Amino acid sequence: MIQITPAASDRMRAFLARSPEAAGVRFAVKRMGCSGFGYVVDLAAAIAEDDRVLDIDGIRVVVDPKSLPLVDGTLIDFQRQGLNASFVFHNPNATGECGCGESFTVS
Repeated sequence: MIQITPAASDRMRAFLARSPEAAGVRFAVKRMGCSGFGYVVDLAAAIAEDDRVLDIDGIRVVVDPKSLPLVDGTLIDFQRQGLNASFVFHNPNATGECGCGESFTVS
């Protein structure tokens, strides 16, 4: 199960309101960074047959089957610090992170 804080929910709703043709919000991981995996949050243009579609607080969250085991249990937050704003991930599956926080490791 993936959870979304109210701040992240508000941010996702704002993205979806500007793109009503989007099928939902895609949450995935990709190989990147010095620790192995990085998070991807983007608008889903379409839903693949093998995608898992979750309804979280009225938001359609789309996760591909390869990413799901790596992000299962993740809490997605959205935080502002000064002029910077970004999604923040609390992933119980992550066994390590790089120093800059951009990527994570799963054992």
